[in-house]
Amino acid sequence: MARAEVVDETLDLAAHEAAVADRRAGAVVSFQGVVRDHDHGRGVTLLEYEGHPSAAAILREVAEEIAADPDVYAVAVSHRIGRLEIGDVALVAAVSTAHRAAAFTACARLVDEVKARLPIWKRQVFLDGTDEWVNCP
Repeated sequence: MARAEVVDETLDLAAHEAAVADRRAGAVVSFQGVVRDHDHGRGVTLLEYEGHPSAAAILREVAEEIAADPDVYAVAVSHRIGRLEIGDVALVAAVSTAHRAAAFTACARLVDEVKARLPIWKRQVFLDGTDEWVNCP
């Protein structure tokens, strides 16, 4: 089972963990990507994410690829777009498997693939008022 969404609202880690619940699972590993107040030594005040119209379909594709692994029972992943403040969650991922090693591996692969393939642009606004666009494959 795979759940994947690109949304413009607050992400809920507990909902993602519940979405991957499975009686066979001995492990659920989750990840939150949180907006931090710095990047490469510069202070950051906020981020704005914009997604290409294909972003949701690509996110579903990535989730389905991870879910196709025979060790994986379920996958849930969401990326937020719009304006995010320091401390807001931009990405949530959760994976369930029978054993912890497989869950850690699958969740790390999920996050890495999302970061590599999802067509979402990130605008960082710095303390000095300048900004930059980054992170689109």
